Amino acid sequence: MLSKGDDYPVHQTPEPIAYPGSDRNFYDRYFFNGYSPDGETFFALAFGVYPVLDVADAHFCIVRNGIQHCLHTSRKLGMERMDLNCGGISIEVLEPLNRLRLRIEGEGLAAEITFTGRAFPIEEPRFTWRRGPRTIMDYTRMTQNGRYEGWISVDGERLELTSGTMGTRDRSWGVRPVGMPDPQQPKVVPQFFWQWTPINLPDRSLFFHLNAHPDGSPWNTRAVTVPDGAHASDHAETQDASLMATLQMGSRWPAQSELRVGSERFVLEPLARFQMRGLGYTSPKWGHGLDHGELDIEREDIDLATIDPALPDNLHVQMLCRVTGASGENGLGVFEQLAIGNYAPLGLTGLSGPA
Repeated sequence: MLSKGDDYPVHQTPEPIAYPGSDRNFYDRYFFNGYSPDGETFFALAFGVYPVLDVADAHFCIVRNGIQHCLHTSRKLGMERMDLNCGGISIEVLEPLNRLRLRIEGEGLAAEITFTGRAFPIEEPRFTWRRGPRTIMDYTRMTQNGRYEGWISVDGERLELTSGTMGTRDRSWGVRPVGMPDPQQPKVVPQFFWQWTPINLPDRSLFFHLNAHPDGSPWNTRAVTVPDGAHASDHAETQDASLMATLQMGSRWPAQSELRVGSERFVLEPLARFQMRGLGYTSPKWGHGLDHGELDIEREDIDLATIDPALPDNLHVQMLCRVTGASGENGLGVFEQLAIGNYAPLGLTGLSGPA
C-alpha cells in the first residue's frame, strides 16, 4: 500500500516505510522524463540517495537538435536524506503522490519545472532477482504519468514548456547494484533484459514492463491501464500483454514495435533517442552511488548521431515514440530497453553486439 511518505527518500527496505532495515546497496531514487507534444524536446532527471554509502547524486538532461545536454552532480549525503539538493539540482515535493517541482542551475543548464500527476500512481510488482545465493535486485517502484509546466534554458536559450508537455515519473527504493562493484562477484558475462513502455494517451495512461531471462521467460511483467483522475484502486491490470519488439539495424536499440494488452494493439514508432547514461545508468564515470568526494559537478554534451551503439555504455536507451492504437487512439510515450548479454527472442548473443 502506497502512502504519502513514499514520496520522500527515507525508505530502508524494498517495503514501504513502515518496515525498516539496511543493506550496503540500498538506494532511494526519483526519476522524471518529459516531452513536448511535437516530439522535438525531451528532458529527464534522476536523483538518487544511497544512505549506507553516504552519497547523493543527481543528473539532468535535455535533448535539442540531436544533442543531449547533461548535467552530472554528486555530493556527500552527510546522513541527511531529506535534503533533496545536489549540486544545483533539487526536488521539492509540493503534494505527495501528485505534484513535485524540479529546479536546475549549473554549467549553462537551468530549469524550473512542475510535474502534476494524471492519476494516483501505480505500485508495480516487487522486483526480486537473484543470481545463485546472491540477491542482485530487490525493490519496489511506483510510477505515474503526468503533465509538466515551466521552462528550461540551455546556454541562455530559454524554452517554455507548452501546453501538452507530458511524461512519466517514478519512485523506486530497495536494493540494486550501486557504488563500486562487489569484488567477489563471479566473473561471468552478465545478462539483463528490461523493457518499459509508459504511454500517455488522450484520456488514460498505459504501462507495460518486462524483465526476462535469456530464453525470454519473464521473471517480472505486467500491464496496467489507468484512466485520468483515477484513485488508488481504479485501474485495470493484466499479465496478458506482450511487446513484439524489433531492433534498429546494427544495434540493440528498439525500432518500430507492437504492444499488445489484452485485445488492444498499439504501434510504437520511435521519434527520438535518449541515452540513459546521461542520467548515470551504465555510465563508467557517473554510475549511481559512486563516491566523487564532497561535491563534483560536470557538464557533458552527447552527439547522438555519432555514438557507437555496441559500446556497453550506450545499450540503455529510451525511445520517444508516437503511439497509435488499432482504434485510432493516438498518444506519446517512451519505449525503454536495456539488453545486456544473451536474449533468444531477439537473437542476441554476447555482451553487447547486435543480432
